[in-house]
Amino acid sequence: MQRLLVPALLLIPLWSAAKDAPKEMQPESLYEMKATSIDGKPVALSQYKGKVALVVNTASKCGFTPQYKGLQALYDKYAKDGLVVLGFPSNDFMHQEPGTNQEIVKFCQIHYGVTFPLFEKNHVKGGETQPVFKYLKASPAGSKDGEIGWNFTKFLVDQDGKVAARFSTRTDPQDAKVTAKIEELLKGAKPKS
Repeated sequence: MQRLLVPALLLIPLWSAAKDAPKEMQPESLYEMKATSIDGKPVALSQYKGKVALVVNTASKCGFTPQYKGLQALYDKYAKDGLVVLGFPSNDFMHQEPGTNQEIVKFCQIHYGVTFPLFEKNHVKGGETQPVFKYLKASPAGSKDGEIGWNFTKFLVDQDGKVAARFSTRTDPQDAKVTAKIEELLKGAKPKS
């Protein structure tokens, strides 16, 4: 009987230590995070603090790809007031973003005149989800529809880096409910140059 108790007693400190170990720290704001730009440079998202951000997972060969035009129009209209659009290309949905980062930039500029920031192609769903989208999907407003189901899911983030709203793939970037929420948030935003 003692032989069985000794190993069990030895395991108690290990179990207690594991139970009390700190969990992976989750950021409290999008603006505490870093990402990699589409040209491979590290970007501290803190540079957008004080702005409202529309974060979108994008793809170049999707039926919703023309939404790039609407995203650019929003950026053109509201950037001076404190809006930034952040595009995160992903090949997670039926391989609709097969190109390299350089090909993606060229496509976006030639076909849609995209000037808003783009980030490196990465995962937005599943076990390899990049940290930015883990944060967006875990937030109360961002998790309302669960896992991202397709390209061009939109997360609207307030000037403090908290998710304020999530819009589906099918919601056009210039839809009245999107622009109304952007305008509501911009009233409290302090634009940075």
